Amino acid sequence: MKVAGTYHLFTSEMVDDPIWVRMRLGHWTSADREHWTRVATIRESSGEFTGADPRAALWSPLPVWDDGEERWNLFYVAYKSKPGDGTAFTLNYEGRIWRAQSTVRGESGISGPYEDLGVVMEPGSQSMSWEGLQGTDSFFPWHVGKDWYAMYGSAQSERLPITHWLVGLARSTSLAGPWTRVTTASPLPLESTFIENPIVTTAPRGWFVVYDSNAADAVGVAWSPDGVTWGKGEALVVQPTRGSWAKDVRTPLGLVDEGDGKYTVFYTGFEQPPDWTRLLAGKGGETCAIGFAELKAQ
Repeated sequence: MKVAGTYHLFTSEMVDDPIWVRMRLGHWTSADREHWTRVATIRESSGEFTGADPRAALWSPLPVWDDGEERWNLFYVAYKSKPGDGTAFTLNYEGRIWRAQSTVRGESGISGPYEDLGVVMEPGSQSMSWEGLQGTDSFFPWHVGKDWYAMYGSAQSERLPITHWLVGLARSTSLAGPWTRVTTASPLPLESTFIENPIVTTAPRGWFVVYDSNAADAVGVAWSPDGVTWGKGEALVVQPTRGSWAKDVRTPLGLVDEGDGKYTVFYTGFEQPPDWTRLLAGKGGETCAIGFAELKAQ
């Protein structure tokens, strides 16, 4: 996000073993996109690794401005975690979406502190057939008229190999919920096999979404004229030179409107080619970083 000329980065940080379990949610700021200062640890996971703690691993902190209440909300994912047995992915499973709210009113409240207010989406009787053991693995809401809509993700990670990661649409009259899955629009047609961590931004004459896709040196992008109806996504190349710093481009962290139709997109990536067999078994080795690209809307 960019607030009063300052860039605010909220990101997942892998700080220790077990990989993808011992996590911190960090808040960083920058005046120029290149030099960053770590401001705070927003949340820290327990790292519990027997499947007992629903907050063993924390991921994907995303701030959302509520213009009605003039307050920032922070949505993030909490998972259970335990060693895998080779048949299912259990390093992160049964994801639940937590909502926190800044205790400071106004735009300056983006720096928090944030108070947890409860879970707004989780697996259960309302889950659809394409959802699975992964639970709710991402969640990002935006305002359309009097309603709020959100893209939420899941995967059938109870079976390996995982054949698809998809996203659906949910609706509510407030950020606090209750949130209802829009069954007629879920899963969304953006991608057929893999989409993760979509983030929606207001655009000229509509809305943009950027997301993690399988396209080489690219992130996924799509446009909606009404914020509700979404078509098939496209690959947006952010590294014109193949495999420059990121050997595997991963998650876009949002579009920052710089004015005059220009945007900055920050994205994460592996600095070495990832060995997914080893990673899914909970064994690390690769390092990850963040870069950015400048875009111009056509």
